[in-house]
Amino acid sequence: MQKIFQNCYAMDRRCYEVYGLTEDILMEHAAGGIASYIRGEFPDGSRILIIAGIGNNGADGIVLARLLYMRYEITLVTPFGVKSHMAKLQLERVQKLGVVVGKEIDEQYDQMDVVVDALFGAGLDRELDRESRSLIERMNQLDGFKIACDIPSGIGADGRVLPLAFRADTTITMGAHKEALYLDEAKDFVGEIISVDLGVDRMLYEEESDTFVLDIDDMHLPSRTIQSTNKGSFGHATILSGEKEGASIMSGLAALRFGAGLATLVIHEKVSAPHCLMTSTVVPAGTTALAVGMGLGSSFDSEFIQRYILQSDLPLLLDADSFYSHELLSALEEKRRTIVLTPHPKEFASLWKITAGEEVTISQIQKNRFSFVRAFSQRYPSVVLLLKGANMLISYQNRVWINPLGSNKLSKGGSGDILSGLIVSLLAQGYDAVDAAIGGSLALALAAKSYEGASFAMLPTDLIDEIERLEKRISS
Repeated sequence: MQKIFQNCYAMDRRCYEVYGLTEDILMEHAAGGIASYIRGEFPDGSRILIIAGIGNNGADGIVLARLLYMRYEITLVTPFGVKSHMAKLQLERVQKLGVVVGKEIDEQYDQMDVVVDALFGAGLDRELDRESRSLIERMNQLDGFKIACDIPSGIGADGRVLPLAFRADTTITMGAHKEALYLDEAKDFVGEIISVDLGVDRMLYEEESDTFVLDIDDMHLPSRTIQSTNKGSFGHATILSGEKEGASIMSGLAALRFGAGLATLVIHEKVSAPHCLMTSTVVPAGTTALAVGMGLGSSFDSEFIQRYILQSDLPLLLDADSFYSHELLSALEEKRRTIVLTPHPKEFASLWKITAGEEVTISQIQKNRFSFVRAFSQRYPSVVLLLKGANMLISYQNRVWINPLGSNKLSKGGSGDILSGLIVSLLAQGYDAVDAAIGGSLALALAAKSYEGASFAMLPTDLIDEIERLEKRISS
């Protein structure tokens, strides 16, 4: 788990004012981090094209050219010239070495081993003009492994694409991870994200943060280590089964597969449930966590909802159809109850309308995902929200966790039902709401990553099978 920041300007200033470092020193370390990556990945003599902009991001690229010159075949292009003091200084230095500086990306550069984008960086706050769009399109057409310096050019300071961006295989960001790299809109452009230090250890550089990015090490599986146990030792997950019984069945199977001792479907009519799932017409007395909403429809009347859901104090997961129900969402007012919500953006729009009284579009949500989850958590500080997406966001009180490990394999009906089953399983086993949301989201992402079939072929049931192998995969 690593800290995330909206920007690094204040931390850079602290390097100058407190640690006595200079802009020049930070720039050397920024470029040095990229140079170290390239040296570790590409052999001597590789052809490297660096496209540098007019400001300090361009200056980073120019320093990189100096650091790699002689060991690699370096081409430096400054299509708009240079304007900042540091860019001019770095250009003067690199020219003294004999590096030839070009103004255009000619056809001779079509076959490069590495293409480095040091054009705009993290400060972009405007739509790209026609010339810049044309340049980035040309950069994207080039062969070679693509590296973005700090943030791919064309991605704004808020993570939005303006309106196109450099498609990096790897983004090497400076000082610390930045929120803009984790907006869903940016996911197709950033590639692997690596952060490099700027002259001091990260523990000295970074300030406090309320936002974090998760990784595999944050996955704590419900592994069984004690021998003297029984099914009651691992909780009882109960799932309401409504009009679309397949959704609740998949959730129930995922809950069992992820360690729950028992899983029951509450039914209003007979369903074709697998033998390992129990069925009941009421919430069983031994239930330790409830999941409601997956394929629910209008199967259960108000009296049932009041008695078994709203008047209960069991840990509660709400998903899918729950976000269209004023009655079910009244549970959010219960400040002492453990509640996890798992909407996708369309469902969140309905949730927001009911709870905040404001109409919002899916596009508005997607462009402002961090703002919306933070605002919701301020309104309901006792509720854990998991907003689904290319990068799942989990928020609670003043904190946000980003799960960046998801993939497009999960873009298929039923994946969310599996997620609900994983989370309610952990709730049933006694995990707190935040840990259950984090654990369930990571398990889902890692299960999808482990699937070896075609990118378009994965079924929700394949995820359940992959959950079976997680313990072995993570420990190996």
